[in-house]
Amino acid sequence: MGRDRGIGLYRDNAVVLRTWKLGESDRIVSLMTQSNGKIRCVAKGARKTKSRFGSRVEPTNHLQVQLYRGKGELDTLTQVESIDRFPVLRQDLELFARASSMLEAVEVVSQDREPNEPLYTMLARAMHTVSNSESHLVVAGFFLKLLSLEGLSPSLDVCVLCGATTDLTHFSILDGGTSCGACRTGFPISVDASALLHLALRGQLGAVLNQPPSPATREFDSLCQRLLEHNLERRLRSSTVLEQA
Repeated sequence: MGRDRGIGLYRDNAVVLRTWKLGESDRIVSLMTQSNGKIRCVAKGARKTKSRFGSRVEPTNHLQVQLYRGKGELDTLTQVESIDRFPVLRQDLELFARASSMLEAVEVVSQDREPNEPLYTMLARAMHTVSNSESHLVVAGFFLKLLSLEGLSPSLDVCVLCGATTDLTHFSILDGGTSCGACRTGFPISVDASALLHLALRGQLGAVLNQPPSPATREFDSLCQRLLEHNLERRLRSSTVLEQA
């Protein structure tokens, strides 16, 4: 799916990132679309009881949408069809908090109207995964893949300060990778947590998600969130909810 350049109607697939109120009855909806990047649009009458959009334009929902591109900054949402509404996410506070943290990260990192189909695909799949997986590492794995997609993968095979390839016992968030026992920049990282990072970055995230809870998985989880927030230069709002869930 795609769009015509300039003014007019276009269709796309999208994941709802965020919504907020506009006036008495409308909503502004932020969408991560397949072909058009992040789009912000107005869903007119979405807050009315008999709205044709109903609850379909809620965060996490996966949709087929039709929008009208006018001369303003905001497009107008004209039609919505559900692909998947992930009802389980609204029945479990922890699952919804996990999903929300991924939506927030994409909202912050993506650029308006800059096509990024790999990011859309990764997010849509992540909504399915968080809905169906019992792993507590889905969010951490998503954050690491997001960093990789943005060209910000941590360096794990050499010391970020001196280039040493052995005795990589520490990790520096500021420098974006491991440091050796001689340099000792950052904080100590365990062998097991380092192994989980290697697996995830080598395309074996499934093996990471299958890990039972342990000190290493908690270390991995915390490190991925800290890395993402450092690169975003902000604390994720949803992180507080996730920590309390």
